[in-house]
Amino acid sequence: MPVNTDTGPRERLLGAAEQLLLTAEYDQVSVRAICAEAGANPAAVHYHFGTKTALVTALLEDRLAPSWASTLDHLADADSTVASYVDAIIEPFADLAAEPSGRLYLRLLSRVVLGRLRVQWSSRWFRLDSWADVLREECPGLTEQEAQRRWALAFELVLQQFGDPTADRAPTPAAVRTLRAFVLAGLTTASEDTP
Repeated sequence: MPVNTDTGPRERLLGAAEQLLLTAEYDQVSVRAICAEAGANPAAVHYHFGTKTALVTALLEDRLAPSWASTLDHLADADSTVASYVDAIIEPFADLAAEPSGRLYLRLLSRVVLGRLRVQWSSRWFRLDSWADVLREECPGLTEQEAQRRWALAFELVLQQFGDPTADRAPTPAAVRTLRAFVLAGLTTASEDTP
């Protein structure tokens, strides 16, 4: 299916990357192929994003941030518990794992996070500082660094479960419940340094 030429070059590049990554592994999709699929100049990815990784980061934020942001902003406005935030992560991941483009986003997000790639997230809920603030409200004895470290570990665990490119199916509901309980306990448990 050709990329829509009625959109701007940035959106065409994102769409082309998404199309190609749905059928080929990340390392098999070149910047040149993305530009060709988008009907763009061979230097278009560099001009609009800088790198292929930055393009993937933009794709993830473009496709995921709008739906997540409204839910997470609502939770922040309501002074919700950490458990509510954990649900707001895990439930959408389970939904994403059930369809092809969702699995693509989870694989790409896993690649970025688990690969510890240095990327510049622009969306609030893709940055650890926002999550650390949430955790520190419920666990005020935690330092900013410890709260970020806990969320980083939580996200790594969740992404290992949902973003595994070798998995042929999504985790079972029982596995998701266990994951939720484990993540929540790891985030909120008192540490030796916490009063």
